[in-house]
Amino acid sequence: MSAIWAQTLWLLVGIATLVFTPVALGFGLDWGLAAVILALLLMLGWHLLHLHQLMAWLEGPLNDPLPRGRSVWEIAFAGLHRRVRIRLGQQQVLSETLERFREAVQALPDGIIAYNRHRHIEWLNERAASYFAISAQHDRGQALFNLIRHPDFVAYIEAARFDEPLIYRGGRVEGLTLLLQVIPYGADENLLVARDISQIERIETMRRDFIANVSHELKTPLTVVAGFAEMLADDRAAYADDEIKRYLGLIYEQTTRMQRLIEDLLTLSALESGSSPVSEERVEIEPMLQSILADARVLSAGRHEISLTIETPTAIAGCANELRSAFSNLAANAVRYTPQGGRIDLTWRAHADGAELVVADTGIGIAAQHLPRLTERFYRVDRSRSRETGGTGLGLAIVKHVLTRHRATLEIESEPGHGSRFAARFPRRALLN
Repeated sequence: MSAIWAQTLWLLVGIATLVFTPVALGFGLDWGLAAVILALLLMLGWHLLHLHQLMAWLEGPLNDPLPRGRSVWEIAFAGLHRRVRIRLGQQQVLSETLERFREAVQALPDGIIAYNRHRHIEWLNERAASYFAISAQHDRGQALFNLIRHPDFVAYIEAARFDEPLIYRGGRVEGLTLLLQVIPYGADENLLVARDISQIERIETMRRDFIANVSHELKTPLTVVAGFAEMLADDRAAYADDEIKRYLGLIYEQTTRMQRLIEDLLTLSALESGSSPVSEERVEIEPMLQSILADARVLSAGRHEISLTIETPTAIAGCANELRSAFSNLAANAVRYTPQGGRIDLTWRAHADGAELVVADTGIGIAAQHLPRLTERFYRVDRSRSRETGGTGLGLAIVKHVLTRHRATLEIESEPGHGSRFAARFPRRALLN
């Protein structure tokens, strides 16, 4: 600024010297003063022109370039240009920082809604939009309660007691459970943080159901064992040898059932934990299925016609123990749920897309509404029949997990009164030469 004033002062002195002196010497003092005044007026007009350019720039769009000037105005415009450049740089850094912050908030696994003291939405990320079925582009500025009207949510916000979160169910998205927490910040600003806990709730429900089911499954055999053991312990002499033998047989049957249940639970737990990868050993299918066929015939005790067809002798990569467990469960289920005199066919075939084991029976069949849930732990279509046949309710859950670990799938077709068809399908890459 001092340089501008100094240059202006020297310019004025220069004009007075260069204009006044020659004109005053040639035409007199009055003409000299008139010439100086005219020069100053011209200089004023020149300054007003640059000032007009500056005002026009100030009133124009923010991205307009600065005007070019001469002399002192060149210095002034250069200073302004430097400040504008610094300011634009700061704005660019701020804009990039804000954009990175927005991207970070968008990437969060939680839904975020920022709203003001009037409870109008100022900003929200895409995840919050999907959680509450609203629009991140069109619903900014809208009243929060106009978009989220659930009574529990309204009461939570109105109470303004945000020390404890809210479990939010029954919103627009079916089956979604959210954990909501409001975080006040700034001057009457708030962040609503929504976390999806649907999976956690499902796991907790499964855990409770699992404990209840295991307790229920163990209760009956334990009651039988305890009852007969108490009878024999109190007065063994009161019972004939045939009765004692029958009671001991029942005790053995129930303890075997409990042992089988525990073994299935341990197997399923190991499969679900996925603690170790599938061992890529060579598994010859034909001898394994021949062994399973023999076991199925023992379980059937001659009550069924059971056949095995191996269209293409094949070996696959996988864990032999796990695959045997899965195939045995499919065969055993067919035996248990096929009435006496029925037929059970085990078929192994390879094709262009891979290979499959098909277990088809002429059993009682399964209604369509039960098919999606058959692989759930302890799910039974007919609980009384399952207990009569000795099933633990875990067989198909084990099959599902074994096949999943081997990148295979289980397909089920069934119709009441027309039997069932279970197909374990393996991808082409699982086959070995």
